[in-house]
Amino acid sequence: MKRLFLLIFTVLTGVSLLAGAVKGPRLEFVTPVIDLGTIFTDKVELITLKIEFKNTGDQPLLVSTSRGCCGTRIVDWTREPINPGEKGIVEIQIRPAPHPHTISRIVTIESNDTEGPKTARITGKVEAPPSVL
Repeated sequence: MKRLFLLIFTVLTGVSLLAGAVKGPRLEFVTPVIDLGTIFTDKVELITLKIEFKNTGDQPLLVSTSRGCCGTRIVDWTREPINPGEKGIVEIQIRPAPHPHTISRIVTIESNDTEGPKTARITGKVEAPPSVL
């Protein structure tokens, strides 16, 4: 009786583990939030970033498009299939306005990830330079 119970328990545990396994490609950002820190208004310039992501799934990941919001320019992205465990990038450019404000940008990547589009966030702030006494 104990052996039958142990066999049933083992089979059910194995089935539940397999049901929870990742199926298909999965896009996961290496750093989902990129903090630019503080930029002073007299030092504002074009910022180029490479946002890295990884395929944490079990099938090749295909990025179909990348888009940025409010003045975020998408320069390029990895267009070839990204195998499980490999990384890809989206290269972007932003030029913050030269006045005090909070930077909050979103980059969206659409792919064959079954969970749908994924977003990375870029944050920071632009401030007036400290006064010199």
